[in-house]
Amino acid sequence: MRLPSLKTLKTRLSRGALAFDAWVNAGLYEGGHSTTEAYERFQARMQVFAFRGWKRVLLDLTSEGVTVGAAGAMVLLFLAQPAFNLTSDNWLKAQDLAVTFLDRYGTEVGRRGIKHDDSLKFDDFPELMIKALLSTEDRRFYEHYGIDPIGTARALVSNSSGKGGTQGGSTLTQQLAKNLFLSNERSLERKVNEAFLAFWLESHLTKNQILKLYLDRAYMGGGTFGAVAAADYYFGKRLQDVTLAEAAMLAGLFKAPTKYSPNVNLPAARGRAVDVLHNMVEAGFVTEGQIQTALRNPATPVTRTRDITADYYLDWAFNEVKRMADAGKLRNDRVLTVKTPLDLSIQKSADQAVEGMLRRLGDQYDVDEAGVVILDPDGALRAMVGGADYGESQFNRATDALRQPGSSFKPYVYAAALASGLFKPDTPVVDSPVCVGNWCPQNYGRSYSGRQPMWLAVAKSVNTIPIKVTTAIGKGMGITHEWNAAKAGRAKIIQLAKAMGVTTPLTDTPSLPIGATEVTVMDQAAGFAVFANGGRLAKPYAAVEVKNSSGEVIYRHADEAPVQVLSSQVTADMNYMLNKVVEEGTARKAQIEGVKVAGKTGTTNGYRDAWFVGYTGNYVGAVWYGNDDHSPTNKMTGGSLPAMTWHEIMAPAHQGIELKPMPGLNDRKGSPQVAQTETAAAAASAGGRLSRRSFEVLSGLNGLFRSVEADRSAATQAPSGGPARQGSLGGQKVPGLAPVDVAEGARAAGFGTP
Repeated sequence: MRLPSLKTLKTRLSRGALAFDAWVNAGLYEGGHSTTEAYERFQARMQVFAFRGWKRVLLDLTSEGVTVGAAGAMVLLFLAQPAFNLTSDNWLKAQDLAVTFLDRYGTEVGRRGIKHDDSLKFDDFPELMIKALLSTEDRRFYEHYGIDPIGTARALVSNSSGKGGTQGGSTLTQQLAKNLFLSNERSLERKVNEAFLAFWLESHLTKNQILKLYLDRAYMGGGTFGAVAAADYYFGKRLQDVTLAEAAMLAGLFKAPTKYSPNVNLPAARGRAVDVLHNMVEAGFVTEGQIQTALRNPATPVTRTRDITADYYLDWAFNEVKRMADAGKLRNDRVLTVKTPLDLSIQKSADQAVEGMLRRLGDQYDVDEAGVVILDPDGALRAMVGGADYGESQFNRATDALRQPGSSFKPYVYAAALASGLFKPDTPVVDSPVCVGNWCPQNYGRSYSGRQPMWLAVAKSVNTIPIKVTTAIGKGMGITHEWNAAKAGRAKIIQLAKAMGVTTPLTDTPSLPIGATEVTVMDQAAGFAVFANGGRLAKPYAAVEVKNSSGEVIYRHADEAPVQVLSSQVTADMNYMLNKVVEEGTARKAQIEGVKVAGKTGTTNGYRDAWFVGYTGNYVGAVWYGNDDHSPTNKMTGGSLPAMTWHEIMAPAHQGIELKPMPGLNDRKGSPQVAQTETAAAAASAGGRLSRRSFEVLSGLNGLFRSVEADRSAATQAPSGGPARQGSLGGQKVPGLAPVDVAEGARAAGFGTP
């Protein structure tokens, strides 16, 4: 076979390439032409949907609305997750504990858990009661789906018109959601969760089931929950037997049970009942003529001899019992009787003190909330006030509200300083400007008082000294850099505060030593109880003894082993210094005649929080005043309302009881108190008269010389090669804390020597 010549091959390849190029070009042309024709046909068809003028504007707005709506739906789904996480398959049976609480003397004071009387079927509820409730709280209950924009708008218009303001904006479903799953905390997060939970309830229950749950579980004052219990408590009769006037009075309790309780304020309760009756007429449930008899013959409650209720206390106690049950400490028993340390006389004093202070001085100081915790030195909860009005807000400000403690946090700083071995109460310190990085704290009076013994700095609540002391603690650990030393000192303070019972996580910032962190009232009471009991951890408790339904004791708090967190010497020194705060410092209004009192005031920036935490050998009490929205008060300090309230509670509590000594305050030898007396006596014998300034300097000199001499004596008695003294924290050696002389510690802190 003859092969084609090279020229022939070139010709064929050239023709093939030209053909391929023509094919490609033709394909592209045809494709482009087809695409153009298809696009023109598409445009022709889309002309049908072309709008101009107002139609175009409406279309654009609709498109944007769909886009925004889709984004909003995603956001709502994200926000709904925390609310739906609160529900479970057995949410109606979540509170399956039935707990009866007794006070310290064995008298029943309340019930929690399955305490709602739900024995009455919905069909047996009196029609008058249901109509009175719906007319006042939620007239469109059977028409909305959990949220009622129309009802909310109507309530806003009615309340702003000044015609009584009796209508609420929340639906019954929202209120039930709050009662079942949420607290009364005033926050946007709570309102968002409440809205989603209302939708969730509407999708899982019928309207009648929702209404019955609300009637069974709403708080109605006097420690009662539900309309059935309230009818028996206020009128001594079955709910089925209440009159129209009584039903109206009961319906008026749902929103503000304490404010409109007939046993507390009968005229206000009757006025509220009149509003409810007129609401029933407006809603078309009754006629004007039908309410005339009720208007002429208002309801009258039965007399109740005991009006002391400890609802905040019992709520916290019930939560404690639930935690114990979850931890397996109560076996599988669900019907329990719990004996508590509750002292109704102290509880009454606390309630009256807070109510009286807010009534008399609340407007003057622009403050409307308070929290109080009273403990025995071992942590037994004697009394609790979680807010100004339990009926209006069940949110417990004594246990759940996080507030800055201000100077009432400083005792943890000074306790850590004493535990480090670097300081004693009469160690000289210098009140002068100090900075940690770019932060420079100032004293309350924006002035400095120079050299003084540490106990006086505590009494005067100097701000610069805790910062210097914190840095000195770090330097005592061998850290020379100022910033790192301050940070290490704060770590020791946080460690000690946690060991003393502060359960709230503490944020480490340069301002932590002067109280720029957040704690609860309960935290402060527990921490100061360590000083009152000689250095032992005082974890607050409300369950002294727990019995099951058979009367068998299944738990005793006495079986819990005590834990020592501070040495007796540190405790004695702290008691001495904090006693000076009350006798010579910022808390003079807390003094009780004939009783040794120690404690510390606290006031935060902008006067948003005011504290006094004090104690005697018998009791520990923490008092806080402020506003829920963190708005400033009118220059209220810890030495005003908090110290005054503490005194009003504690003065009667110490009458007629055996006064216990404060650990180490009256019986320790060589105390700064003795040193000052000796110094003053020496000066008097010389015929001279000391000024306060000279007295403070001599006290510091004398204490310093005694400390140095004591260190030398200890060094001579120490084993060969061993340190004369080790710093300790809670009775344990502090790692990395070398033996340091008191005078050397003062110099390391920048205080100098006398």
